[in-house]
Order: sequence, then structure tokens, then C-alpha cells
Amino acid sequence: MKLLLGIGGTDDSLDALSWAAERTSRTDDDLTVAILENPDSDRPPERIEAEVETALSEHGLDAEIRHLEGDPGGHLVDLADDEGYDQIVIGGGQRSPMGKIQVGRIAEFVVLNARTTVTLVRR
Repeated sequence: MKLLLGIGGTDDSLDALSWAAERTSRTDDDLTVAILENPDSDRPPERIEAEVETALSEHGLDAEIRHLEGDPGGHLVDLADDEGYDQIVIGGGQRSPMGKIQVGRIAEFVVLNARTTVTLVRR
């Protein structure tokens, strides 16, 4: 299975990274990591890439890492469609104090617009 992980540097996206790396190490999926421009993150792309490389190394994985510039949700959906990915994995979805799920704008866009299966990894 071809997995596309979108990671923008938020804690939720790092949870998705851990989930995807663990899954890929068990299932031998083909993983591509797309580092997204995310205005809600204070981590620079270089730091995100270093964290991705560390997680992949810890699981003994070799995955392609790409940097997507511009609209993060739109570019992630386009990449998945154009290159035939079977699944998009993204982080997002924390519970509010009232117990309702809160989804960030990038995750919401991907869930609503992707033609492929989307796995939302949440805390």
C-alpha cells in the first residue's frame, strides 16, 4: 500500500508520524512523507525533517521525504491524486473540554476534499 503522510510540525502531525512509521515497519507499506508549510507550527521545516529522519531511523525505514510549498491541504490532496496513493495519513483532531473533536484547517480540508482514504491520527 502506498501511504502519504502529511506533516506540518504540530504535535498532532508528530503523532501521525509515529503512527505511520510504526505501521510501515509492521506492514512494509511504501511511505512518502510530505513536509507541509503550516502557519500554526513554530517548528521550521529543517527541524521537522530532522524529526522525520529520526523516527524513520528508529523504525529502520527508508522513505521519500518531500517538501510541499504553498497551500498545504490542496497540495497534499493533489499529490495523492496525481501519484496514486492509497491512503493519506494526517494528524489532527483533539478533544475539546466538552468532548467534541476539533480538527485543524489543513486536516479538515484534506478530509473533505481527498478522493482517497484519509486516516486522521488524533490524540
